[in-house]
Amino acid sequence: MLTQSIKAAAERLNQGELVAFPTETVFGLGADAESADAIAKIYHIKGRPNNHPVIVHLAPDADVSYWVKSIPYEAERLIEVFWPGPLTLILQRADHIPAAVSGGQSTLGVRCPSHPTAQALLSEFARQRANGQGGVAAPSANKFGQVSPTQSQHVVAEFFDEIQKDQLWVLDGDDSEVGIESTIVDVSRVAEGVPVTLLRPGHISRRQLAEVLGYEPRTKDKNAPQVSGSLKAHYAPKTLLQWLPRENSAITQLIEKRESTDGSGASQKWAVLVFEPDSFPKSEIVDFIQMPTEATAYAKRLYRLLRELDQQSYARIAVQPLPVDDSWEAVNDRLQRAAAAFEGE
Repeated sequence: MLTQSIKAAAERLNQGELVAFPTETVFGLGADAESADAIAKIYHIKGRPNNHPVIVHLAPDADVSYWVKSIPYEAERLIEVFWPGPLTLILQRADHIPAAVSGGQSTLGVRCPSHPTAQALLSEFARQRANGQGGVAAPSANKFGQVSPTQSQHVVAEFFDEIQKDQLWVLDGDDSEVGIESTIVDVSRVAEGVPVTLLRPGHISRRQLAEVLGYEPRTKDKNAPQVSGSLKAHYAPKTLLQWLPRENSAITQLIEKRESTDGSGASQKWAVLVFEPDSFPKSEIVDFIQMPTEATAYAKRLYRLLRELDQQSYARIAVQPLPVDDSWEAVNDRLQRAAAAFEGE
C-alpha cells in the first residue's frame, strides 16, 4: 500500500521542491531531474559548485533510454547484474535532459537504488509525471564536502534551518545499508574505443565489475568525465582527520610522544580508529575505537561514527591504515579524501 508520506514527497518533487530520501548507500537530496530550477535549489542548499554533477535516480521499471543517447552492451550487462543496487553508470546525456544535472557536461550519471523507500518514491514520482518518466537528481543530503548521512536524523541535523523554513522535506526510512556512496563507472566512451573506466570505487568492487565485463575496468584518466565525489578533499568530518603510521609500534611511539608533550584533558583527546585496541597501551589522551575487520562492515559504520565523533569534542580523529586489497578500495578512497581536507593543518 502506498503510504501518504511517499505520495506527499512525490508531489513536492513535482512542485519543484526538495526531498531528502534514503537509499541503500546514503541519504540523497532529491529534486526533479528535468527541472533546471529545482536542480539549482540542490546546488544552493548544499553550497555545491554548479559544475559538479549530480546523479539521476530511476525507478526499477524506468526507461533508461529516455535519459541517455545510447546504452552500449557493457552498460546493459552491468544493469542486468547490478541494478537495482549501488552502481552508477555514466552515459551520454540525452539532449532534452537539462545540462544543469551534469554540471554542464555532455554525460549523465544514472542509477537505480535498491532501498525500498527510494524505489517507492521514484515509482510514485514517475506515476505522477505527465510523461511517466520521473527521475530524481540527488547528491548526498549534506553540506558540500562533508560526511554523507546514513540516517534521517543526520539530514535533520545538517539542514535544520532549511527544514524549519520548509525548503526541504525529509522522507524517513530505514538506515542506509551500504553506508558509502555508489560505485561509478564510465561507459560513455565505449563507442570511441575507451574501455569501461572506474571513476569512483564503491560497494561493488573492481573485481565484481571485471567478472561481468570480462576485463578489469581501467583507472580514471585525465579525459574522463567529472563525477560526484571526485574532488581530492571530500567526505570530511568537522574534526581534523589523519592517517596513523602503518606499524603498531610506530602508532604506540606517536601516542607516547603526545603523552609527554600534550598532557591530558578532553579537549586534547584523540579518537583513534584501530582494528585491535588491546594491541596498544592504554592512554589518558587517546580513546581507541575498535573497527570491523571486514570491509563492508567498516564502510557501513564509518560515516555514522564520524558524525558521532564530531559531537564529542575530540582534537583529532586518527585512523589506522587499512588493507590495500580490492575489497577495501572504496573505504580507502573515502578516508583518503577526508584526510586530504586537512592536509597541512
